[in-house]
Amino acid sequence: MSPEVASTRPLLDKLGVKPGAKVAIVDLDDPAFLKLLRERTTAIVRGKPRTLCDIVFMGVSDARDLQRLKDVKSWIEPNGAIWAIRAKGGRGPLRDTDLIDAGLAAGLVDNKIASFSDTHGAMRFVFRLRDRPK
Repeated sequence: MSPEVASTRPLLDKLGVKPGAKVAIVDLDDPAFLKLLRERTTAIVRGKPRTLCDIVFMGVSDARDLQRLKDVKSWIEPNGAIWAIRAKGGRGPLRDTDLIDAGLAAGLVDNKIASFSDTHGAMRFVFRLRDRPK
């Protein structure tokens, strides 16, 4: 099945990026994705934002990268999300369970996965309702 047949929904819709959303990007070098984001919002920061964001897109390639979830969670609004972007399948050392465990250790829960590209997948982390900052 080709990617076009698998999902006709635009990537930014799948990832929940609303017009005008405040977005931070960490360790993710993807010019095509950045171009897409700029078509939807101008509130894009590379690295740590000065104010809380709606969404953080974070590239992860090994277990050390996952340790950053603890810090990055302080960058998002209580109802915000962190998308961890990683190599699909056997292309990288991280498995779904590695991401899920790291999210739980950081006080976050995974609640969605999405195909980010032909080579990368994305897993969304959020605060549990009971754990959301007031």
